[in-house]
Amino acid sequence: LQSAITRRAGLGDDAAKMSLAFDEFGRPFLIVKEQGSKSRIRGIDAQKANIQAAKAVARTLRSSLGPKGMDKILQSGDGDITITNDGATILQEMEVEHQIGKLLVELSRSQDYEIGDGTTGVVVLAGSLLEQAEVLLDRGIHPLRIAEGFEMASKVAVAELERISETFEFSATDAEPLIRTCMTTLSSKIVNRCKREMAEICVNAVMAVADFERRDVNLDLIKVEGKVGGKLEDTVLVNGIVLDKDISHPQMEKVIKDAKIAILTCPFEPPKPKTKHKIDIDTAEKYEELRQQEEKYFKDMVQQCKDSGATLIICQWGFDDEANHLLMHERLPAIRWVGGVELELLAIATGGRIVPRFQELTPEKLGSAGSVKEVSFGTTKDRMVVIEECAASKAVTVFVRGGNKMMIEETKRSLHDAICVARNLVRSNKIVYGGGSAELACGIAVEEAADKIPGVEQYAMRAFAEALEAVPTALAENSGLAPIETVAMVKSQQLKEKNPYLGVDCKETGTDDMKEQGVFETLIGKQQQMLLATQVVKLILKIDDVITSGKYD
Repeated sequence: LQSAITRRAGLGDDAAKMSLAFDEFGRPFLIVKEQGSKSRIRGIDAQKANIQAAKAVARTLRSSLGPKGMDKILQSGDGDITITNDGATILQEMEVEHQIGKLLVELSRSQDYEIGDGTTGVVVLAGSLLEQAEVLLDRGIHPLRIAEGFEMASKVAVAELERISETFEFSATDAEPLIRTCMTTLSSKIVNRCKREMAEICVNAVMAVADFERRDVNLDLIKVEGKVGGKLEDTVLVNGIVLDKDISHPQMEKVIKDAKIAILTCPFEPPKPKTKHKIDIDTAEKYEELRQQEEKYFKDMVQQCKDSGATLIICQWGFDDEANHLLMHERLPAIRWVGGVELELLAIATGGRIVPRFQELTPEKLGSAGSVKEVSFGTTKDRMVVIEECAASKAVTVFVRGGNKMMIEETKRSLHDAICVARNLVRSNKIVYGGGSAELACGIAVEEAADKIPGVEQYAMRAFAEALEAVPTALAENSGLAPIETVAMVKSQQLKEKNPYLGVDCKETGTDDMKEQGVFETLIGKQQQMLLATQVVKLILKIDDVITSGKYD
């Protein structure tokens, strides 16, 4: 009977995963064995499978490394297209299914959150370390000994980075070194044709809001806005806040000097009772009375704004045509539907207080700005409001222009990386040189240290040194140079001249000296890359059993 039922139900091979039983009334039912659908990989096979998955993810990003790196186009489920070569964005948009692949996505994200730059390099380094670990596993070395060797090597590499780093001095007046470091970051992005202008914008933005006493930068005060149209060169730094809104009535003033700003989170509407209610109006007099009452509410609200001395109303909610009309009559310009984040930024910048009720509106709670103006773009009647010369703090907005939405989004991501680099240099003004020179110098130091280690760990340390060469190799490969030949030549030169600033000449300027080329990277960014990559590789090597629960069809 059981075989007949399974044949009729068309269950075939799945019958092994289930059995037939009968209840007390003789009705048949199937018991599905969940355990049978679980898959499990153990031991060395588990490590190999994990390493293969991580290598596949890292290989995707290799071609995006460096100034000649290629971009990726990613299409999401709902048809949105993203074009980028930012490592963290690529991995986030890729929707990686494999559990180890997800670890690498987290790795690039943590580099992005902490440093802001170097998200591609950290994944390439982790992938290369795992490739080397695979060779050592085939030799029969225990995974934990490999992990310990990598840990020792990473300590040596971080110490070597500290040794070869240089401190450079800059001040609020002389920001040239900062600009050159930001240019290095932007040289691998889509905006590299006008990287000088972009780097200046980023550095000026950071300098405007930096607190040099505390050596910190509040990135919340730097807003990056974009508008389709114009060209990339039209990107400007606005010393104030740009709102993607327009003034609510076409007849209100478009330019307000020495504005006193009321920031409201209460709507311009008559109060509504919280409970359910019903109003019966059976005569014209009652209707007229209700209308007058409503009008009185609006007039009181507008009068309270007027009495406080405000010359501009910024409201989180919308308001009726009647309120708009009254505001226009009272010569009070207003902006409606401003988001909560922008309201907070406005309050910080103008020194105003966010007011939740009209009754609480007093002159002390008003913010002040030197000028507020509405600007329009092109022929599309697109308008934005620019609030400049804010009283309390220097909030700035980088206003990006570009030919299409994808270009603007990618430019925003690139500028975010450069702003983060400038912020890191304000925090810690130590740099190492780029072009793979720092990795090669660390590799040489790790190889020297490995000779002094008696145990099996020395093999893992040498493998770490070899893995560090993946970055200069990828740079050479992406620049169209012969990768192995170029890296071998640069490494031998470094050993011969004892010069840790020699790297891969990606731009073919004729010199391998990165100090001459002016290719800098932040020390904390590089150290973070090595530490994070080593931690993730250790985590992957310690996994020896992968249990995947089965999915029901």
